Amino acid sequence: MSTSEQRLQPLSAEKWGEAEYAAFGALLGMPGDKVPRAGSGEPYDPLRFDIIGLLARHPKMARPFLTFNGFLLQRGELPARLRELTILRVAQTRRSAYEWGQHVRMAERHDISGEDITCLAQGNAGFEGADRLVLEATDEMLAEGHARWETWQALSESLGEHAAMEFVFVVGVYVLSAMAFETWRLPPVPDAAPLPD
Repeated sequence: MSTSEQRLQPLSAEKWGEAEYAAFGALLGMPGDKVPRAGSGEPYDPLRFDIIGLLARHPKMARPFLTFNGFLLQRGELPARLRELTILRVAQTRRSAYEWGQHVRMAERHDISGEDITCLAQGNAGFEGADRLVLEATDEMLAEGHARWETWQALSESLGEHAAMEFVFVVGVYVLSAMAFETWRLPPVPDAAPLPD
């Protein structure tokens, strides 16, 4: 994607107000008045996150979405490694360069090595156990629009019912996100890992 293509722009610093900070705070798990101010240069300065700046253009929509996404990312029962493998597979399949770059960056924090990333880009053969199960289930859901009942049972038995339910929603949320990112032509951050072929 060329950076010269027309695209939806994130909010500039002067456009951030109470509703926008409250929306970002929903993701961070803090009140809006505690969110660093746009342009502050702090680690959670909203201007550091283009996707937050895009979603905050519609703060009434962004706040419940980011509350739910924050739960899946930070407070759910699905193990972080399995969640990130799932998101990476969605990004790869849905051709979301932004999503791929962001979650390759996050992968190391969740026990996913560079070798794992290389294997994932090539298919499922390098994985076993729960890793292989969630990757195959993700592929199935992306191809068919749902998981087969026997796949659901395997997920539930392996991960526990709550984590298996969260897995289904992680796939759905990140398909939705990939659709939005590509529609808005959100470019990957500088130096992000390139989306594999």
